[in-house]
Amino acid sequence: MSLMGELTFFLGLQVKQKQDGIFISQDKYVAEILKKFGFSELKTASTPMETSKPMLKDEDGQEVDVHMYRSMICSLMYLTSLRPNIMFVVCACARHQVLLKASHLHAVKRIFRYLKGQPKLGLWYPKDSLFELEAYTDSDYAGSSLEINSTTCGCQFLGYRLISWQCKKQTVVANSTTKAEYVAASSCCGQTENYALIVLVFKPQINSPCLTDKKELASPGQTTTGKDFSNSLMDGSFSKTTNAK
Repeated sequence: MSLMGELTFFLGLQVKQKQDGIFISQDKYVAEILKKFGFSELKTASTPMETSKPMLKDEDGQEVDVHMYRSMICSLMYLTSLRPNIMFVVCACARHQVLLKASHLHAVKRIFRYLKGQPKLGLWYPKDSLFELEAYTDSDYAGSSLEINSTTCGCQFLGYRLISWQCKKQTVVANSTTKAEYVAASSCCGQTENYALIVLVFKPQINSPCLTDKKELASPGQTTTGKDFSNSLMDGSFSKTTNAK
């Protein structure tokens, strides 16, 4: 092995090491994929997704090149390793790789338009930060445009450093916002426990709370079956369910 100096570039990741921390970005990779697909001259977009137009099957829409679409999705999936702000929309577009239409391609192009306007976003890891593990989780109740599944989102911090994030469609169908939140909290806590085992090597005693939207866990009347799951028993078990120790 040979000493090659300070790390500045690795597998498409640009690493800037400073006295007060490390900044990691992929703006060079963003420029490469924009050029690859001919999007260098696209107009920019302020958000990666249009919230007013959900992606549907669109069976009557115009067909597009499936290979080009999948290549775009593949390039964007690699970018989600450092851009959690596009993970949700990229995963949503990836669900349409079989029966895709022009409307789905338009949604993918909007992601590229957003990247063109925000190419230098990255993750900042400060040198001086608390050595405490903390997680956040949330879910959108029956938010899938194709099915009635909810979506789980979560992230884990080590102090002020973002170390992991997730966004996936729930495999079960929750019949209330309360149940959807508990499914999301359970998934996030399981992920947090894995990191807690690593942190325990460096710090014998840690507290790793998993924080979720308590209003959703205790909001009556928000069910599809007419039942109210926001009872005192579930509210009292909140700390046990959403804290990984």
